[in-house]
Amino acid sequence: MTSTVRRAGAFALVGMLSLSAPVLGQAAALPFVAIAVLALFVVSEGTLFELFARPGDHQDKRLYGLASFSLAAAGLAILASLFALPVSVFITSVLILAFGNLAQELLRQYSDNPFMATVGFSTGGFLAGLVSQIGLTAAEISMTTVPLAAFLAASGALLGALLRAVLFERDDPLVMLTIGFLLWLFVDLGIEVTGPQIAIALTLTVVLGYVSYALETASIPGMLTGVLLSLLTIVLGGLGWFAMLISFFGIGGLSTKFRYDEKQQRGIAEENDGARGSGNVLANSAVAIAAVVGYAASPALTTLSPDLFLFAFAGSIAAAMSDTLSSEIGGLFDHPRLITTLKPVPAGTDGGVTWQGEVAGIVGAALIAAIAFVLFDTVGTTGASIVVLAGVAGMTVDSLLGATLEGSRLSNQGVNFLATLAAALVGVGLALVTNTIVL
Repeated sequence: MTSTVRRAGAFALVGMLSLSAPVLGQAAALPFVAIAVLALFVVSEGTLFELFARPGDHQDKRLYGLASFSLAAAGLAILASLFALPVSVFITSVLILAFGNLAQELLRQYSDNPFMATVGFSTGGFLAGLVSQIGLTAAEISMTTVPLAAFLAASGALLGALLRAVLFERDDPLVMLTIGFLLWLFVDLGIEVTGPQIAIALTLTVVLGYVSYALETASIPGMLTGVLLSLLTIVLGGLGWFAMLISFFGIGGLSTKFRYDEKQQRGIAEENDGARGSGNVLANSAVAIAAVVGYAASPALTTLSPDLFLFAFAGSIAAAMSDTLSSEIGGLFDHPRLITTLKPVPAGTDGGVTWQGEVAGIVGAALIAAIAFVLFDTVGTTGASIVVLAGVAGMTVDSLLGATLEGSRLSNQGVNFLATLAAALVGVGLALVTNTIVL
């Protein structure tokens, strides 16, 4: 057993102190505070120090990693004792991180493939989160169902795996706290999850993750982001919402790979062999996920019509699809023109468009509209037309921002986010004006 596995196992044992929370009540933070004090001021050498020490701890002879881990757990415990954070969320968040790290280090002993390390964290974190919640059902006033426990465990494990893939080991406290706040939000939303629903969601997201990895359409962080967003979309929205999202992920990813060598020669190819990263995925999907969370909270918590969030979601996804196809297809044709002046510009110029790309963008928006028309009774022909217009509006905003602000004031991700936000607003606005939805 290597030192990294032993260290991860030791941290997992510390994390198990969280299981005492139902007994300790408001004193649940004290064990972790005591561990932090020992790590910072008492244990500076010897076997125990070497067991917990991370590489950076040796210089100052202080167990900073253990102390920060313990203080983060203590912070969640304080939130659980003084505020409305459920005890189960505190325990689950700590154990997802602790046992996710342990499973990740165990798999690293057999494979140096980063994908396998991600699988290890996701699986270990999920199982620890699921078992802890099921074990706590008798101690909780509000009984946690197994499907809901599985959803919370999977959400926390995937978020943790994503953050672990893009952050440093010393950032584990941030990972723990972020998991805790996400799960707290879901518990407060009062989400109802059925067994078949979570089974379908987990199956589809696992398949999506493997396929995107096998086809190299996304980096590991990008893949994790897509998988997490897909899980949330299926559970909080439904399969119809997921159909729109996965159409964008699938077609958009494949369009990036389409004639990739030629795009490289033109200087317009995506980096990393066309594999989209987490920033790109989030920029194109953040508005959509906000919409699906709003849908889950409506009308009980927002007092707004659920259909308002449906049009925001469909409009933003239509814009993401439209913009992706416009750039990936349109970039293969000669004689692009700057959208603001219509003057010829070199291929790859921000804000440069071709008529072929514009047609591809319209087709992309129409595809999302067609899915919405078929799967949602509230959309209809007027609603489908609104989705197309919203998608094209978002694509146009993307080009306008690319020609004016991208590179100087906005990054590509910022432009994508604002374009999808504009499309969502256009979709909602047109739906209200045409009385397709009523607040």
